Amino acid sequence: MSLIGEKPAPIQAGGKSAHIKDGTDASFMADVIEASKTQPVIVDFWATWCGPCRTLTPALEKHVAAAGGAVKLVKIDVDKNPGYSGQLRVQSIPTVYAFVNGQPVDGFQGAVPESEIKAFIARISGPPAPSDLDALLAMGQESLDLGDLGGAAQAYAEALRMDPENVKALGGLARCYLDGGDLERAAEVAAMAPVGAKDAQLESVRAALALAADAPSETAPFEARLAADPDDHEARFELAKALAGAGHLQAASDHLLAIIARDRAWNDEAARKQLLTVFEAAGAMSEVAKAGRKRLSSILFS
Repeated sequence: MSLIGEKPAPIQAGGKSAHIKDGTDASFMADVIEASKTQPVIVDFWATWCGPCRTLTPALEKHVAAAGGAVKLVKIDVDKNPGYSGQLRVQSIPTVYAFVNGQPVDGFQGAVPESEIKAFIARISGPPAPSDLDALLAMGQESLDLGDLGGAAQAYAEALRMDPENVKALGGLARCYLDGGDLERAAEVAAMAPVGAKDAQLESVRAALALAADAPSETAPFEARLAADPDDHEARFELAKALAGAGHLQAASDHLLAIIARDRAWNDEAARKQLLTVFEAAGAMSEVAKAGRKRLSSILFS
């Protein structure tokens, strides 16, 4: 199987991939049986006089080379090497077998369409190994989880150089800017996502930006009003908006839940609607969202 960061298959003289070779009865054990214990091996039984072989073999070579090392191809001329073709009861050519762990596991006869060749290779090689892009995205998320915004931003920026419209990379980079306090750059990056693109990180950033755009700049006036009247729902709501806009999502959630507990329908359920945006900004798997939803359900169904 290919590995993260694996370079393209080396090219031998004549332009042939190093993952393709001519085999013989003498080399069959090493080239096929033993080799298939570490990597799937396709065996192409052919002959110089075989018309369909002239179509199938080049197509096999093309797609094995494109697989970049996921499989190997061993070509065996049955006229010169009748031993293993006889043991495997090859009665017509071309005949193709796939070997895994020293055993034939799949195969077909005759020239087949290239789509079937691609499906055959995919079937025996298993799921693709993670790509460099996948590794960068995983590195970015790990750095974010550790609070390393610089490392995360570097990983996501490199991912975007590979795939400028990658939604996960855009969402991750936007989160880096958001957590770093640069809301303008966060909004610019989020806006680069293709229309209709969906990603949890991206949606979370967009929700946080919406909260920030709608937030009062100060909390003191609303805190004073609440101190005078704990049932001043408007003051508590505005205070929650200010807190959410500043990134204090837990405190914002607490105030909004307090309003809902006192008056569920207040201002056309404004507190509940705002609370859902807070949950989205925090992330569906965050403690803010998980604990908040549990408290909300307790309030609504008590």
